[in-house]
Amino acid sequence: MAGNLDQIFVTLKRWLMGHVPADWQPLASALLSIAPILLVFPLLFAITTVLERKGLGRIQNRRGPNRVGLPFTRLRLAGFGQFIADGLKMLTKEDIVPRAADRVVHFLAPLALLVPVLLAFAVLPFGRGMVPLHLAETGLLFFFAVGAATELSVFMAGWSSRNKYSLLGAMRAIAQMISYELPLILSAVSVVMIAGTLSLPAIVEGQLWRDGGMFAHWNLFTPWGLAGFVLFLIAASAESNRTPFDLPEAESELIAGYFTEYSGFKFALFFLAEYLGLFAMSGLGITLFLGGWTAPASFLNFIPSWAWFFGKLVAMILVFIWVRGTLPRLKADQLMNFAWKFLLPMTFVNLLAAAVWHFTGREGWNLAARWLLCAGLLIVPWILLGRGFESRVGKREYRYAN
Repeated sequence: MAGNLDQIFVTLKRWLMGHVPADWQPLASALLSIAPILLVFPLLFAITTVLERKGLGRIQNRRGPNRVGLPFTRLRLAGFGQFIADGLKMLTKEDIVPRAADRVVHFLAPLALLVPVLLAFAVLPFGRGMVPLHLAETGLLFFFAVGAATELSVFMAGWSSRNKYSLLGAMRAIAQMISYELPLILSAVSVVMIAGTLSLPAIVEGQLWRDGGMFAHWNLFTPWGLAGFVLFLIAASAESNRTPFDLPEAESELIAGYFTEYSGFKFALFFLAEYLGLFAMSGLGITLFLGGWTAPASFLNFIPSWAWFFGKLVAMILVFIWVRGTLPRLKADQLMNFAWKFLLPMTFVNLLAAAVWHFTGREGWNLAARWLLCAGLLIVPWILLGRGFESRVGKREYRYAN
């Protein structure tokens, strides 16, 4: 029964493919793989916007959305109809384009941001045998390659608006994205070093329990994996413009960043692309460090693999909401210094720790000795590099005019 529930979507796709003529099967297979992505993740985005408002309201000791329900009815749904009202508002708002703007590039910019994000979901394994596009040796490379196109879309939005604030916001966003893309990729390289492959399904299978063991061998349970996961989360937050790295759209500083001159549904596409990018980054982090669709222990294997993946994804989203309601926004100089003077050196140190972990395992070191050695390699640089970012606030002195 558990196996049937685990493979219910795979079985459903095979059943549907059996009713399609042979000439149309390649196209039908692609459509059946694309449709769930286009349905599930935008719906998750809509629900997340309400959960985030409610979560931030609880953190800040105020009420979140609790009135809006289904339109034209008296059903309030505890405020979970808010995203329906927001969607209708975005669809009906006037699309205003500056007179001097490049209308073609201005129109294509949000699409150029959304399409690469959707392509990134194609290589993520959502469950056992549930990967839309299985690239045997280049899955991780494909993910980062399509993600690199987002910088171009940001520049298109800022430049085509013919607005100095938009252009300045685009330049600052591109500088941030390039700076944090390096630690993001290097934190993933440590997993590639240990797994020996760029295939995301193979990386997940390498974290399964083996040799009759009870617990899974998630990379998170190693010192280099724990450090790599923390570094990956920080870099992913900056890549997704999440607090405390939300400078590209800092309303109090640059109006609304690179999409200042966007309104209506075009603005909604930018908003959607940012959240979908967050989901994609979270899915990659789950795949690399949290075992993907695997259960933490073998006796929990009766729960479907896809349920494990989406359960971890929801947990990651809640962590990002918690961080947003807790941390203040960084200044521009702090953001850049943090990327180049802390994150990037720590990713190189983590690569060294992963190499030491690998070779000490070959030489037969016991687990405790490997843990102490690799943890020491990581903790000492972490402390030394972190001292440069300690706040040095002296005693405030009040001076009065004579």
